[in-house]
Amino acid sequence: MPHPSTHRQPGRPAAHAGADAWQAWSDAWTRHVPVLAGRTDLTVLVAPGAAGSAPECFYPALNRIEVDANFVAAAPDITDPAKARHKNVVPTGYGLLVHGAAHAAHSRWNAPPGTAPILAEVAELLEESRAEGRQRARRRSDRRWLRHVVKTLLNPDDAAVDDPWHAGQLAALLLARVDARIVTGKDVRAVRAAVTGVLGRARLRQLRDIWRDAHTTGDTDAATMIALARRWCEVLGIDPDRQHTAPAADPGIFPGRLAQALAEYLAVSFGITPAEYASIILAHRHSPPTDWLRTDPTEPEQRAARDLAARLRQAHSEHPEPGKRPSLIPPGRLRARAAITAEAQTAAGQIPTAAPWQQRAQLPPEKPKLHLAVLVDLSGSMAAYAEAMSSAAWVFSHAARRAEASTTTIGFGSRTTVLVTPRQRPQQVLHMRTGGGTTTFPQAVKVADQLLNLRHGRTLRMVAVVSDGDLADKPAAQRLITTLHRAGCAVLWLHPAEPPAPTVSTAPAGAGRRARRAAITPHTFEHTTTLTVADPVAAVAAIADAAVTALAQA
Repeated sequence: MPHPSTHRQPGRPAAHAGADAWQAWSDAWTRHVPVLAGRTDLTVLVAPGAAGSAPECFYPALNRIEVDANFVAAAPDITDPAKARHKNVVPTGYGLLVHGAAHAAHSRWNAPPGTAPILAEVAELLEESRAEGRQRARRRSDRRWLRHVVKTLLNPDDAAVDDPWHAGQLAALLLARVDARIVTGKDVRAVRAAVTGVLGRARLRQLRDIWRDAHTTGDTDAATMIALARRWCEVLGIDPDRQHTAPAADPGIFPGRLAQALAEYLAVSFGITPAEYASIILAHRHSPPTDWLRTDPTEPEQRAARDLAARLRQAHSEHPEPGKRPSLIPPGRLRARAAITAEAQTAAGQIPTAAPWQQRAQLPPEKPKLHLAVLVDLSGSMAAYAEAMSSAAWVFSHAARRAEASTTTIGFGSRTTVLVTPRQRPQQVLHMRTGGGTTTFPQAVKVADQLLNLRHGRTLRMVAVVSDGDLADKPAAQRLITTLHRAGCAVLWLHPAEPPAPTVSTAPAGAGRRARRAAITPHTFEHTTTLTVADPVAAVAAIADAAVTALAQA
């Protein structure tokens, strides 16, 4: 979710392409909005990409409510907005209009000049439930539409980490809506438990007193809203006179119970399972670019997949150890209960299925399934490895499927891209493209953890990173790696033997290469097994060998 402050914006927004196609909606909702807001000076604009970075936004300077048409419907001809029944066809879009009308009617205050940004931000958090509560009290039937829109105004990023600030933010955005009578206590039971686990009952009770006071504050009382924001910061242990901006989520910490509870709430709100919701979010945020090349696998790639699958299967079943197994016939140790069951089955005219004898035999030991995440650096310095790792992503996915393992390949650079998800069997090889920095490595690790549950479970977990280690945020990366290490997940880091020469250079021969080497600062992280590889093929072989060895020794 964009921060609630984006629901009210000063100034003038930019013009929006595609507004003409939705003109009938803008006209119909402009005629209708006085009923919702009690104001006759408002206009409504519905257009794709309207409202800035939010689904809906109110611009007080223009007396205008903007609604992003992407949250209304796929096409404007889905229904006639002039008909009263249209709201049942597009309940979320209409709920956004009601939410904007609530701000237009009741958010009649602005933070005084010189207010610390953190106080203004908390006040805007409190304003969300306050404005909606006032709207529901004035027009009780609007609660139905506001309930529809809550799921659109929330996002798992609102609970990025389990710290007091994000727990308080989630409480203000969701738990406060219970007291505003928008959602019910049953709706947010799991979220309340997660928030309580982070804050404790006493602090949550104090925050609840604050948002209840906000619900009784007048529409124009800015001083009280800022005073309540100051109390909120004090409860969370924040001094707004020293810390002027809101705390940012630590990129070196994995999401926790807050994110899980919020994701479950959103999944239920959309009428899908948490797994389905996670898949939708993953596809929306981390799908490969459409212009990346796709090719059919070559014969060497198919052969490599078969060979790796055979090696993984052999490693999973080798080194048999003594074990026990039931048997229908002797020799062995008689199991009295099973013998009685077999006799009873025979007496009843059934074919006996109970095995009364227990024999010792050489049985393969039960080994955990392999969960492997391959993270590929897509910055410009790793261009030479992109093609080989693209091929490896296809090989690993097909080999894992045949060997009952799970693997994913994720590229990180300026954005995080998931090439192959676990249990996926791509028909074609997707060729990665490099360029940009390495800012999304922490995000890539978190996505891998989400897909393969790297921090939990009884599986054999391993992360292989192909990178020179020149990351944008090394401290955050180290904290994430240490967390995985302590959770029992092995981390294999593959360094190229030397950074490649730049693709374009106007310097004398050799000068560009030396400059590039000087610019890159390879880094070795703690709690990793670091190997230096001579070329991309060696990197792929090292990952395969490490997976087979780990499985054989499990």
